[in-house]
Amino acid sequence: MDYITTTLSNLLQQTAFANPDPRNFVMIGVALIFLYLAIKKGFEPLLLVPISFGMLLVNIYPDIMLTVEDSSNGIGGLLHYFYLLDEWSILPSLIFMGVGAMTDFGPLIANPKSFLLGAAAQFGIYGAYFMAIFMGFNDKAAAAISIIGGADGPTSIFLAGKLGQTKYLGPIAVAAYSYMALVPIIQPPIMKFLTTEEERKIKMEQLRPVSKLEKILFPIIVTIVVCLILPTTAPLVGMLMLGNLFRESGVVGQLAETASNALMYIVVIVLGTSVGATTSAEAFLNRDTIKIVLLGLVAFALGTAMGIVFGKIMCKVTGGKVNPLIGSAGVSAVPMAARVSQKVGAEADPTNFLLMHAMGPNVAGVIGTAVAAGTFMAIFGVK
Repeated sequence: MDYITTTLSNLLQQTAFANPDPRNFVMIGVALIFLYLAIKKGFEPLLLVPISFGMLLVNIYPDIMLTVEDSSNGIGGLLHYFYLLDEWSILPSLIFMGVGAMTDFGPLIANPKSFLLGAAAQFGIYGAYFMAIFMGFNDKAAAAISIIGGADGPTSIFLAGKLGQTKYLGPIAVAAYSYMALVPIIQPPIMKFLTTEEERKIKMEQLRPVSKLEKILFPIIVTIVVCLILPTTAPLVGMLMLGNLFRESGVVGQLAETASNALMYIVVIVLGTSVGATTSAEAFLNRDTIKIVLLGLVAFALGTAMGIVFGKIMCKVTGGKVNPLIGSAGVSAVPMAARVSQKVGAEADPTNFLLMHAMGPNVAGVIGTAVAAGTFMAIFGVK
């Protein structure tokens, strides 16, 4: 009888109900909501499914993120090892390689003025930086938080790790990826509020054809120029441009295919689950996390707004040849933000096709967010 009692007691102690924490059930509820949004509503499922499932796992079985130092047998939890790849900047850099291999930089090359729209959208990052300091975060934490404004999950993870802000990495990454997924909900109201129907109906001239030589030279030149000015951007900008060179060179089709498909999907699985697993109730449900989520939303909204405002300025300067809607694509959520510009423009005029024009600022936003991260690293003397 004692044997049976002891056995049942041991089994009970191993369940998640032995020492229940109500906060864990709150986070499990959040994970289920994210899964609903990803599966039922289709909001960036490639990101939200692994993130929300990692969130679910860590709040049922916290030891899945157990560090080696805290382990009794010297073996850490499975997702702890995944997470180390985030901290070491390996996964964010590989994500950038995949993005480069998947993305056509032609619209940006054909219309270099798009760089200005991408740069304008980064204002949300710098605005959020000062707001974060005002709300009590130290300068490095404020910089790591502010990158959420670029709607760029890999860069947010990269900078948080480089600046030693790993305690905020979970909330920062989840906020950044959540806002990337929610671009179709967050951006349209801002876009419609800041533009008139006449502006949304503006049709832009077809972009000029871009030669193969231009597409090959572009990633090489950008890498040389950007990395000479800000060497700390090399892991992100370098991998982005390497992936694009795979795509455009035409001589390494297998590498381009691997980087944009198999490797990209493997990295998304590992990065997504490990990011989700940083959201244990203990680490996530606190006042700082709420501040981070709110600051990220403000930064993202501000970046979207400034891109549109600069688009309106370009519209005036060019005599109505630029549709201001493409300015909203200056954030780094590729290609979701460009698709939203197309969608809102098509709502005003079904014959209006803005997608390729919006891809220019969208690609510029990816580069701009990486440059912003490199700027913060240079300011703080981090290599």
